[in-house]
Amino acid sequence: MTLPRSSAEPVSPEGANGGFVARLGRAGCTARARLSRYDNARFNQLTNQATVALETVPGEVPLLGSFWRVTTRTQDVVGHADALDFSVEFVCERGELTQASVSVDLEFAPWTAENYVLLPAAAYNGNRFPARRLRYSPKLYEVQDIGPDKPMVISDVPRLDDSGGVSRIQERSGSMATPAVGFHAPGAQAGCWLTCLHANALGDFGLSLEETRSRDRATIAITSPVVRELYNYRICDMRFPSIDTPHDFRAGDAVVIAFRLHLFAAPRLQDLFDRFVQIRKEHTAPGAPLHPLPYSACFEVQEKKFNTLNFVPEHGYYSVGFRENFLQDWQIGWTGGMISTYPLLFAGSEDTRRNVLRNFDWLFPNGLCPAGFFWDAGRHGTEWLGGDIRKPHTGNWHLIRKSGDGVYYIIKQLRLMQGLGLPVKPVWRDGTQRVCDSFVRLWRKWGQFGQFVDSLSGDVVVGGSTSGAIVPAALVLAADYFGQDEYRAVAREAAEHYYERFTARGLSCGGPGDALQNNDSESWYALIESYALLHASTGDRKWLDRAGEQARQFATWVVTYDYPFPPASLFGRAGIRSTGAVYANTQNKHAAPGICTYSGVALLRLFRATGDRFYLELLHDIAHHLPQYLPHPLKPLGGLPVGRMCERVNLTDWEGPDRIGEVATPTNWAETALMLTTVEIPGLYVQPQNSLVFAFDSITAKVVSESVEDIVVDLKNPTPAAGRIRIFSERDEAAEKPLPENYLLGCPVTELKAGENKRMVFRK
Repeated sequence: MTLPRSSAEPVSPEGANGGFVARLGRAGCTARARLSRYDNARFNQLTNQATVALETVPGEVPLLGSFWRVTTRTQDVVGHADALDFSVEFVCERGELTQASVSVDLEFAPWTAENYVLLPAAAYNGNRFPARRLRYSPKLYEVQDIGPDKPMVISDVPRLDDSGGVSRIQERSGSMATPAVGFHAPGAQAGCWLTCLHANALGDFGLSLEETRSRDRATIAITSPVVRELYNYRICDMRFPSIDTPHDFRAGDAVVIAFRLHLFAAPRLQDLFDRFVQIRKEHTAPGAPLHPLPYSACFEVQEKKFNTLNFVPEHGYYSVGFRENFLQDWQIGWTGGMISTYPLLFAGSEDTRRNVLRNFDWLFPNGLCPAGFFWDAGRHGTEWLGGDIRKPHTGNWHLIRKSGDGVYYIIKQLRLMQGLGLPVKPVWRDGTQRVCDSFVRLWRKWGQFGQFVDSLSGDVVVGGSTSGAIVPAALVLAADYFGQDEYRAVAREAAEHYYERFTARGLSCGGPGDALQNNDSESWYALIESYALLHASTGDRKWLDRAGEQARQFATWVVTYDYPFPPASLFGRAGIRSTGAVYANTQNKHAAPGICTYSGVALLRLFRATGDRFYLELLHDIAHHLPQYLPHPLKPLGGLPVGRMCERVNLTDWEGPDRIGEVATPTNWAETALMLTTVEIPGLYVQPQNSLVFAFDSITAKVVSESVEDIVVDLKNPTPAAGRIRIFSERDEAAEKPLPENYLLGCPVTELKAGENKRMVFRK
């Protein structure tokens, strides 16, 4: 693959031999149109196909008694000299073609298995890792896979083969945060992105990448309608029979496949992600503003729900869910536990705060395991569990991320208690410091935090991964709180390790405990927190740069468009907008309301340090759209119980086509993510000297006048609920300093009734 010229060339509007052929040729790309026929009774086995080069003068293409005209139109892209828009029209002029699809194929040669392939939220480095076919919830089982120094092992998901076998990914466009296929060719120092709308008149597109046996050629294809041959993906299973329905084309039928192709210089892998950030919304039409519910109105019903349904008064702790199993009873981190208590302590009533303090008494010291970390889980208020008791060999496997979350959020709460004038008991401090010391011992002995450690010995059982991605951030907070510089030193060393082994390679995995080492959004985001806090703590610019790289990679997990849910589905009836939902991981192929389980505040830290509005806009997409998933008395969500949220934002058929736009039994970590957003993300962010007014909450904010002394802003609450809007306004010199923990405590609050307008003045 060679680099394209930077200057635009003439293009052929009708697809005859012309400019676009030469442009693609210099990138080693050949473009073809393809007609395919399948046998649906044999699970969409391919039975016949015909291809024609896109540059061929339009004429009839025969296939099985049907005759087709294929017309290609191309157009330069304003502002991107290295990009080209394609519109390929297929018209069935005579005959008919049943059980069929139409495609555009882009073949790249030379190709190498060293190329990094990226399908946003679906494949990272092509998912080219050793894979195991294990039932959900998978845990490593084979002895050769278990150990501190083993390679990444993923579950049975769409992937390129790592051992010379059939190598093909066939995806449905809805299974990606952005319908796109990209790759980085390190040898050619070049990158490519194909982007498109998620669908046309025939529904979702199929997007695929297939390599030849010798891995010297690869073909990216966009297909309409989506037809995955032989198999569909179902959770942890690539051998589920294909359920796609090919189309029956008749004479006169026409279908258009439109896409944009970017071919650009990319000396580094990071360039692939950086270009994605520039183009991620190029096919997204702006919709009408969405203002679901004020954060404060959400918190009112959430606090009531947590106190009545999650709090266990006989033992004094907030359970993760409704205690129907041990994972819904108590987990220290990942899905709730000592994460949920933080926003409840911050914004809750006096009764709620008393409950939180009881939770601390219940946890310390009994919640610490012999290895010095927190117990992984618990049940019935008295039984502590080291790991996943459903699989006996993992009964003491502690997901290290959980103790990282525990320390990170507990120290936030210890500081908050000081700000609220609440006493901090020595047993709480001592227990938290014991966990920090265990992290130091773990790092000094193994040179890693691993993914799972033994709850009894403290040794790494399953190594690798970025499961401990939040641990450097936790140790930075601990270094300041306990006055221990060694914690900061270990944080720097661990973050350096994560950057070199994972961020620089476009990988991050091990955040969830139910997805082996599939790449995931949770650990990806946690690294942003760690890098950003290291920058704030040390002042070293490299951590700011690395946080920025990590954030631009993380953006590939965030949905960039509003999926048209089936009209009869729950989300279709409710008018849910999918923009801002965050895909979970490459195994659990649902998006979710928010980040599991963080507010996204590190993105605000990055904006304040750089002035780059990308971070604000990414955070806005996630935070602003979150409340729409909460059932509220003034804004019901179907028949779902008030205050209960589900992690499912299903845009694809990984659980079956009837599950798109539907939810599972609600109540889980998504509720905590919304409460975190309420206390860590301002409703309104203002930099008066820069005339910056940015609303994250469900309000509108418009600058109506400004002078050298102030700006005047009109606020409106267009929602059906009254709101208490936290306002964070700061001058330039304040924005240059690191964002303090609990910075919204005591900040100004303005109250807006439903439909109310209010004018506010901010001094420059």
